[in-house]
Amino acid sequence: MLTIFDCDGVLIDSEIISARVDAGLLATIGYKVKPEEMAERFAGFTTERIFEAAAAEVGRPLPEGMVEKAEAETDRRLKSEVKALAGAKEMLDQLPGNRCVCSNSRRERLEVSLRAAGLWGRLEPHIFSARDIGDGRGKPEPDVFLHAARQFEIDPREVIVVEDSPTGVTGAMRAGMRVIGFTGASHTYTGHAEVLTEAGAVTVVNRLRDVQATILALREWNPEAL
Repeated sequence: MLTIFDCDGVLIDSEIISARVDAGLLATIGYKVKPEEMAERFAGFTTERIFEAAAAEVGRPLPEGMVEKAEAETDRRLKSEVKALAGAKEMLDQLPGNRCVCSNSRRERLEVSLRAAGLWGRLEPHIFSARDIGDGRGKPEPDVFLHAARQFEIDPREVIVVEDSPTGVTGAMRAGMRVIGFTGASHTYTGHAEVLTEAGAVTVVNRLRDVQATILALREWNPEAL
């Protein structure tokens, strides 16, 4: 059995931190939106995709170096501010079977964030960035999920993925995996669970301590698929 976790918004409470940085910088080109709205709309997106979409919406080009500035400032703030979500350490310590991280974030950011949150040692070396797989296609493409399954020599149908964004849910579904939606981070919004369910999550939890029991329940419900 393999359980795949998204990182941002599932294991660490980071989505709202990056949303605050992005919202502040994008306001300078006329894209004015609250960080909470940023996190809701762009959860699971790379910084490049977020800034390209915002620039297109306001009809202005991005200033040179703005994406890089956002990445650097987010890294700095994550290093000093990010925390593991409640129950993450205990859940990882108790969860049976293989586990790994599949994320759209850069490998360097994953290391900064997971070390700051005290989770790096519980997951390394099985931490995969979509940017390092194949031609770097991120979620909602399935590449990073399929790569993880190959590393563990596990049929994708035997994999469960925990995701907080419809982008991630879609990617896992395209890989032929089953998905548990998660809505327990600071960026959670009204209707979040419904959005994940509509994207294809088979169930949704809002506490990491419920993940293990949910996986076991899914195995009993449909053992051939898991």
